[in-house]
Amino acid sequence: MSEIRIGIVTISDRASQGVYQDLGGPAILQYFQEVLDCPWQPVSRLIADDKATIEATLRALCDDELCCLVVTTGGTGPALRDVTPEATLAVLDKELPGFGEQMRAVSLQKVPTAILSRQTAGVRGKTLLINLPGKPRAIAECLDAVMAAVPYCVDLIGGPFLTTRPERIAAFRPKSA
Repeated sequence: MSEIRIGIVTISDRASQGVYQDLGGPAILQYFQEVLDCPWQPVSRLIADDKATIEATLRALCDDELCCLVVTTGGTGPALRDVTPEATLAVLDKELPGFGEQMRAVSLQKVPTAILSRQTAGVRGKTLLINLPGKPRAIAECLDAVMAAVPYCVDLIGGPFLTTRPERIAAFRPKSA
């Protein structure tokens, strides 16, 4: 079995400069610790809102670190410095718009400003990339909205076999898979 490596990327000018504490990356780490039922290793990065830096970080996590899943937090809003979706799209082989659609649908049930979020997802090689918002509560809500599909998606792109704790999130795999 391949080593399961999951990239966790916080994208924030202020957190990367030490102006405030990164809460998004630790929230993602905690989420996967609670949900995944297989051994895995986090590969964490804290970077500024800079398109070239984001692209280079995503490429490195996919191509060099061989993460099967890379999850970003931050930079998905409409502000001028929010360029995470553009950087993500620049490195993807295939976009999977259903992830962003589902996350926004769930978030819109909580806050009307969720319509401003531009999360996306897609595949680069054997890696699934997912953009999440920056708030820890929204991170868990969005991951809950899509996590059932993540293990099967990773299967389909040739990644390792991810398992979840069914009492928390039941991974969906077709009976023929």
